[in-house]
Amino acid sequence: MTPRLVLASRSPARTKLLADAGIAHDRLVSDVDEDAVVRARGVTAPEETAMVLARAKAEAVAALPAAAGALVIGCDSVFELDGAVHGKPLDAATATARIRTMRGRSGVLHTGHWLVDTRAAADGGTGFSGGAPAGAEVFFAQMSDDEVAAYVATGEPLEVAGSFTIDSLGAAFVERVEGDVHAVVGLSLSTLRTLLARAGVGIPELWAAHR
Repeated sequence: MTPRLVLASRSPARTKLLADAGIAHDRLVSDVDEDAVVRARGVTAPEETAMVLARAKAEAVAALPAAAGALVIGCDSVFELDGAVHGKPLDAATATARIRTMRGRSGVLHTGHWLVDTRAAADGGTGFSGGAPAGAEVFFAQMSDDEVAAYVATGEPLEVAGSFTIDSLGAAFVERVEGDVHAVVGLSLSTLRTLLARAGVGIPELWAAHR
């Protein structure tokens, strides 16, 4: 039986990344209260925060009837600047202040990944549940106040970790990336491949156009 992959995320960037890589998948969204999960686990380190949230999302979706018999991948991204965790700013004032602090500097984007294999043993299921982090250092251009204001006005940085994207409007303000560039988008394809292998699935089995 051909494995079925479910992305536990509402992120259009993550689903586009998978689609562009030819990876067939469905998408289901969890209702995880991120702040409550972080408080309950008592985590503060950026990489650990990303991993804890990725696991919570994957396990929440894996428990849904619609995910039965699937491999569920959950992801979460957290931006680290000066040792502090920065998630989605959600409002223009926060995004503006954050981008002004980031410009001309660099920070680390941490993306946590967690895979849950819900397949029955008869269908090749291994019962695997595990995760791995990925990340990259992102170097930002020295943006003018007008550029910051114009970018924030688009609304794009309000709903993304760290207040920037690398695959859309924000890409013009990223000078370079050192590390896994796909992790900056929100899902490391090489990390996904590694986790799938631990569940006994090869990435070519998910290539939609080559079945």
